[in-house]
Amino acid sequence: MDIFRFIVNRLEENTFVAAGAPGRCVIVDPGCEDAAEQRRLADFLDARGLQPEAILLTHGHFDHIYGVAALQKRYGCPVYMSPADKCVIEYFQRVAKFGIPVADPSFSTTDIVDSQVIEAAGMRFKVITTPGHSPGSVCYHEEDSGVLFTGDTLFAGAIGRSDLYGGDYDDEIRSIMEKLMWLDGSTAVYPGHGPSSTISDERTGNPFLEPFNEREEIPELNDN
Repeated sequence: MDIFRFIVNRLEENTFVAAGAPGRCVIVDPGCEDAAEQRRLADFLDARGLQPEAILLTHGHFDHIYGVAALQKRYGCPVYMSPADKCVIEYFQRVAKFGIPVADPSFSTTDIVDSQVIEAAGMRFKVITTPGHSPGSVCYHEEDSGVLFTGDTLFAGAIGRSDLYGGDYDDEIRSIMEKLMWLDGSTAVYPGHGPSSTISDERTGNPFLEPFNEREEIPELNDN
């Protein structure tokens, strides 16, 4: 798998192109906010002769879906997303945040569930549901390549905020600890913002997870 990153929109979101079989790829979280960013991505795909076979959405926040409608219209590929985040897209259509334009919601989606495997471009992406940042947040694990796309659930040295609509801090911690930290330590983590990391590095160095990794104190026995 070859992975290409595009940093897009005013929130500096990571849009990923994962190229598998020759001439075939998937796009993860196309957050291209305007026509120029969408054209830049399309020109890259055209120049490399890559045909997107799927768009994988880790969640429905506006900065991760800006380019979805335009790309689906151009390439006709399916868009995979948890149905639990449809309410998130609807919410941000009604309530503009930070003066940022809303995303075009006129794209169709294919519902996904936990442990489902999406086969596209010669790759196999296992869906790992990780609610917390949003109710329908998911990660995509391509085990053969040792790659995990985490969206805004897990960052290098941080976790996603949980104070937006539908977020829940306790759910997010449970999602990370119970579903992600058990993955092979060499698994590469590609988050929705910021640099990449590995599961091993996050286990040992992520300050948001440290309280959950501390050794349990064993009380001393008193013979008296």
